[in-house]
Amino acid sequence: MPELPEVETVRRGITPHLVGEKIERMIIRQRQLRWPISRTLPGAVANQCVHTVGRRAKYLLIELDDGHLIWHLGMSGSLRVLQNLPTPDTHDHVDVCLKRGTTLRFRDPRRFGSLHWTRADPLRHRLLKNLGPEPLGEEFSGEWLYARSRGRSGAVKNFLMDSKIVAGLGNIYASEALFEAGISPVRAAGRIGLGRYRRLAEAVKTVLGQAIKAGGTTLRDFTKVEGEPGYFAQELQVYGRAEEACFRCGEPVRSRMIGQRSSFYCPQCQN
Repeated sequence: MPELPEVETVRRGITPHLVGEKIERMIIRQRQLRWPISRTLPGAVANQCVHTVGRRAKYLLIELDDGHLIWHLGMSGSLRVLQNLPTPDTHDHVDVCLKRGTTLRFRDPRRFGSLHWTRADPLRHRLLKNLGPEPLGEEFSGEWLYARSRGRSGAVKNFLMDSKIVAGLGNIYASEALFEAGISPVRAAGRIGLGRYRRLAEAVKTVLGQAIKAGGTTLRDFTKVEGEPGYFAQELQVYGRAEEACFRCGEPVRSRMIGQRSSFYCPQCQN
């Protein structure tokens, strides 16, 4: 699914097209996404102005005059800014039509995305209130990881992907950060010292920063807002490279299931 860098790429792409614009109408063709879209949503957002487009973990937060849209892309969702509106196809579920003629279109073939509306603080919404710190924020650090890992016997890979520990870090970038930090994904989270967790926190920030700068990883169902693919996939060190030579040591990259997710690592460089 689109991970944090892809969602951040989308946020940056749609922001200049939405901020300061007024919504003329919202068209919902398919309400049955991961959770049903409220029937009252089109009426609630009509004639409201877009003030900001933010992000919390993998959720987009679109601030209007009287509330926020909380948008998750799911496993296959994408948002496009369209000037000349083409005829929608089967998977084009939502259009946000702006008064100047631009349309934000949500496409989601697998329908695991979601769209919510709240007039309260969006960070207190049930989907967001229990999330851990942003991985690129100041609160996220080696000290944070170390303190919350004590007594945990489970694999550090699963620990790192726990949204209550760190918000929005998915499978691809967890694998890449662990490689960057030289930590085996199967090592028990509670048996890693503070120094290594400091390196891991810095690795998370580095890997995510590189991915955002590159425009997100090219996945099967994701391209950037303008239709251009992301370009970080060619720089992945271990993810998706099972049996290929490690770029650092030449040892074959291995793959194994950890927490029902495919994990990739170098047995020589990570311990």
